[in-house]
Amino acid sequence: MDFRLTEIQRDLQEAARKFARSELVDLARELEEKAEPVPHEWVRRYAELGFLGINVAEEYGGMGLGNLEALLVVEEFAKISSAVAFPVFESCVGPVRAIEHFAPESLKARVIPAVCRGEKVVAIGMSEPDAGSALTDLKTRARIESGRVVLNGSKRWCSGGGHAEGYLVYARFDDRPGAGSIGAVYVEKGMPGFSFGPQERLMGFRGVPSSDLFFDNVELPLEHVVVPGGGFKRLMEAFDLERCGNATMSLGQASGALEDVLDYVQERHQFGRPLVDFQAVQIKLAEMRLRVDAARLLIHRAAQNAQDGMPSILDSSLAKCFANEISREVTGNAVQLMGGYGYSKEYPMERRLRDSWGWGIAGGAVDIQKVNITAAMVGRRFNQRRA
Repeated sequence: MDFRLTEIQRDLQEAARKFARSELVDLARELEEKAEPVPHEWVRRYAELGFLGINVAEEYGGMGLGNLEALLVVEEFAKISSAVAFPVFESCVGPVRAIEHFAPESLKARVIPAVCRGEKVVAIGMSEPDAGSALTDLKTRARIESGRVVLNGSKRWCSGGGHAEGYLVYARFDDRPGAGSIGAVYVEKGMPGFSFGPQERLMGFRGVPSSDLFFDNVELPLEHVVVPGGGFKRLMEAFDLERCGNATMSLGQASGALEDVLDYVQERHQFGRPLVDFQAVQIKLAEMRLRVDAARLLIHRAAQNAQDGMPSILDSSLAKCFANEISREVTGNAVQLMGGYGYSKEYPMERRLRDSWGWGIAGGAVDIQKVNITAAMVGRRFNQRRA
């Protein structure tokens, strides 16, 4: 067991760090102020530098590296902001990987290379007004008739909603209750009957667009069925990788906060000496480092155990739950250590704190991850509907 990164991994991490720190700080500030997503020309630049589809197979335009390599890049971008990291997140651990693993070859060949070239962003539509944590209560319906798929329903809390060009939409294919009839289809922006609600105004995640999705008799070709009804388990296996991405986005808020506050306490003087000379500050910094390193190790373990496949629900839930919780704690402590500078919108610290709370809600709330962890420990799922 070797916890050291390989030379290739270190080089990729350093390249991502240099680009993010030198090129993306001003962009992150602009996206935060305007609440706008990364512009297309920047996404194409990400692609030119090899930061999209890092763990996607080379035959589809990716770099053909592993999940760990992809997560190393996600963290370096996320240290700057969630918004600038979001295109990397979506291309490496989002619905693109489900399309790569499960979709018909014709759809893979049309969608995935475009994502890796920075020409297309693909988002995911899962939650609904009455189906969030209880995802198997979803009502969106995909009906197959006359060689076509007809989609009706709606989705809530879609990160990328209104901005992404493509959407992996979870839907029910027949009347069977629960997970038995759930699969997923691919829907493209501009298809007749497909529309969006207004952009959400959230506490954080400014620069990560979010809106409702509405489907009114949207007709799709059969090749747009990514996973047929009954494939819910496969979809959730793919989502376990997205949990690792969520955990890494959360970790990026904490590790970025730690790096910035470490510089701050060495530069800032009070009572005639640097803040770092005070023992209380030293103890707080050590506690923050402990949590950041532990979260990173859990994430890297999940990615490494999965190799190039999908991580287990136990590994991914442990990583996500812990990273979500420590991110809130570490960014909160960083704000406190920086005082007014941490609380000011002129600096990125308060943004990290707000985003940290969002990552612990998105992709399955913290408490749901704890239920997943216990279920894996005892070897059975729990029926939350039973009193």
